[in-house]
Amino acid sequence: MATAPFTLRDAVEDDAAALLGIYAPAVVGATISFEVEVPTVAQFAARIRDYGDGWAWLLAEAAGAPIGYAYGSPHRGRAAYRWSVETSAYVAPEWHRRGVARALYLALFERLAARGYCNAYAGVTLPNEPSVAFHRGLGFAPIGVFPRVGHKLGAWHDVAWFHRPLRDEPPPEVP
Repeated sequence: MATAPFTLRDAVEDDAAALLGIYAPAVVGATISFEVEVPTVAQFAARIRDYGDGWAWLLAEAAGAPIGYAYGSPHRGRAAYRWSVETSAYVAPEWHRRGVARALYLALFERLAARGYCNAYAGVTLPNEPSVAFHRGLGFAPIGVFPRVGHKLGAWHDVAWFHRPLRDEPPPEVP
């Protein structure tokens, strides 16, 4: 299958409705996301603003329409975690296996490293061998499994965690 051209750019709040359309199926009737209710467009726009400002939020588009996105977000709230991020990517089903998520993640890693982030972490609800293989193929190493960490759709779910280095050291501290 030939891959149609797509471009990457920073997401903006006005992209929220289109990106929420890509994300909602991961919430409703699926365990890809552990959210149990689809956020509102306003809530999603706030995420794009907040994560885009402090970390990065990128989208892929083809023919002017968003087809996927990836972002970095805080790993934990305490100060010592400030150079580590969690990453996520979502792609419209008709664009799966066409290089979109890979291109988004690679651009995201560059952006996060340039902003001083040293470690990227990703969680994958199990079982999900395609996502595990995808993350491993992008240099993520498995670091453990949180057993029965999420309860959704009437069942407990394990989450595998992966780590990918982005850079060796954070930028020098500014006094």
